[in-house]
Amino acid sequence: MTKGELIEEVQKACKNVELSKKATGEIIDVVFSTVAKAIKRDQRFSYPKFGTWTVRKRAARKGRNPRTGAEIRIKASKTVSFKVAEQVKKELK
Repeated sequence: MTKGELIEEVQKACKNVELSKKATGEIIDVVFSTVAKAIKRDQRFSYPKFGTWTVRKRAARKGRNPRTGAEIRIKASKTVSFKVAEQVKKELK
């Protein structure tokens, strides 16, 4: 699903509210921005019956340059992982 498709689906779901595509897009942008800030601040964001995003630490490790095959050191970093809620898992089957 693209952002444009998401905007259209949200507009369809909000039948009783007149929203332009631009306004709907701005609302969606604010929602995702707020979620990103919450993950950064709290290291976690949970949306009931959907799932949980958490910050995970990746340890430093060795890797290989794909062009030369030379061994390189990859620095430690942080990433965001997502664990889907059981209700969504059941719907996928």
